[in-house]
This record gives sequence, C-alpha cells and structure tokens, in this order.
Amino acid sequence: MYIIVGLGNPGRKFDGTKHNVGFDTIDYLVDEHRIPSSGISLKAMYGKGVIAGQRVLLAKPMTYMNLSGVAVGAYANFFNVDPQDIAVVQDDLDLPTGQVRVRRKGSAGGHNGIKSVQEHLGTGEFPRFKIGIGHPAHNNKAVIKHVLQRFGAEEQELVAEAVEKMADALELWLQGDMDAVMQEYNKKPPKQKAESNETVKE
Repeated sequence: MYIIVGLGNPGRKFDGTKHNVGFDTIDYLVDEHRIPSSGISLKAMYGKGVIAGQRVLLAKPMTYMNLSGVAVGAYANFFNVDPQDIAVVQDDLDLPTGQVRVRRKGSAGGHNGIKSVQEHLGTGEFPRFKIGIGHPAHNNKAVIKHVLQRFGAEEQELVAEAVEKMADALELWLQGDMDAVMQEYNKKPPKQKAESNETVKE
C-alpha cells in the first residue's frame, strides 16, 4: 500500500487558501479516481482505493498544519507503510505560484507541516510533491498572512493547472519510477522573452 497525504488546515475558513494546496490535490485525486471517503480516523479524513494499479490511501490531516505528522505517523504505523512509500503534497514559498517540484527526500525548509511529518516518521526520507505559492517578503508576519490568503483570479488558474500536474506526477510515482517523475516535473518553465526596446523605423 501507498499513502498520499495532502497538507493543509481543516475548516471552511481555510478552504482555498495558499497553505491548503495539499488538500486541494487530494480532493482532485478523490474526484478523478472516485475514491470513497471512509470518514475521519487517526486524526485524518481518509479514503482507500486504487490509482495506477496500486492500492492507495489518501489522507488529509484534521489537526492544524503544525501537527500534521501525528496523523501521518499513525497511518504509517497502522498500515506498516515505509516512509519512502508515503508521498506528502505541500505548498512551497520558495517556488513561484503554480510551479511544481518533486523531491525524493530533504529537509523541512521551514515548513512546519513537513517538520511535524519528519518528527513523527523519524526520518526526512519520504517524497515531497511541492506546489509553489510565491514569497511575499522575508519577515514572519508577512509570510503568515500570505499563506492564509486565498489566490487571486490569475493565480487560481495557475494553481489549478499545478494541482492537475501534481496528480499526474503522483500517478507516475505510483508506477515506481521516481527518476522519471523528477525528470518530467522538475523542468523549469520557459523564460518569457523580454519585450524589445528597439524603435521600429518607418
């Protein structure tokens, strides 16, 4: 069995906020693959089904972000799933809005939800599927306000595309080829051509 966890904050007031793109990705997978909800257990809303031929448990921790690892650790122990078979979908301040990145393992990078997951799994060696939400400024107050804001109209389009990409990346991961996932989804977006300042001569 594989586990896919989307990080976020529970409650309607957090729906659609930047910190909740992990939840949005789980919701997309649930709809796309018709995964039935099994309700709430072990401090997470979860459902079990089959994606890409693999048995999968999808989970959204119902603790707040800082305690996400409580549920992840509980499911890992209950179903005896190794950390490398647990994918965590998270927001990332250091990526431009809508850009995606996949990592086989790594540090928390200042993300409190990831810190909690590492603490409860006892390792940082689990795959992370990241969706960029942009960075407002380098001070804590601005960051807290930023991650709890909703996306603007243009950003919503970018994030919707990113969520769909992330779902595709997770399906490829479930097929057992992490190298292929990273090669395909860690591509840098093409740079936009700068507008020419040259004056056209008549």
